[in-house]
Amino acid sequence: MTQTDADDITIFLVDDHPMVRAGLAGMIQGERGLRLVGEAGDGRDAVSLIPGCRPDVVLVDLVMPHLDGIGVIEALRAKLPDTHFVILSSMLDPDAVHRAVQAGARGYLLKTASAQELITMIQQVKAGRRVLGAEVTDALIANEQREVPGADLTQRERQILALMVQGMSNQHIADQMSIAVPTVKFHVTNVLSKLQVDSRTEAVVLAIKHKLVPGQ
Repeated sequence: MTQTDADDITIFLVDDHPMVRAGLAGMIQGERGLRLVGEAGDGRDAVSLIPGCRPDVVLVDLVMPHLDGIGVIEALRAKLPDTHFVILSSMLDPDAVHRAVQAGARGYLLKTASAQELITMIQQVKAGRRVLGAEVTDALIANEQREVPGADLTQRERQILALMVQGMSNQHIADQMSIAVPTVKFHVTNVLSKLQVDSRTEAVVLAIKHKLVPGQ
């Protein structure tokens, strides 16, 4: 074996679609520095075959028969501490990404990614980094913003909420902000809707709990 071969990143493919495996295999075999050492068509076979190959990186589909990609990682992670797992998926599901990372995945990439994105991720996870594809990262950020109460409040709505926290009535808020009472009512309705509460009291409690206004 040459020195170049010894330095190759060894890869095992797991995907239940033969055409996907063939495409990935062709990409790997055509890339200098990468070497394919095995394939499996489902999670159960992967758990059986991967330990004998001891690859540097396992590219594993998320959804498969018998055992999914996260199950493969959970079954092998402790046995193969030097093997890095990358989830390849057509699904952009933030919950699945979180579960995969918790199981020990070092990377998560959509199947729509380019060959260069995949190659770069393989190299980075081999170097010990945890890497998420750009679209995956964007989806996680968007999901977290949706989960934070009040993340979509406008600046004016936050001002209204701050005055609500101070116990001001609609009339007092109108006087304080020099706007009409119907305008205040409109903003208050929007605040309650965005916070998904039914009353001003609930909105105030939520604002204090999550520090949605200054000084809380």
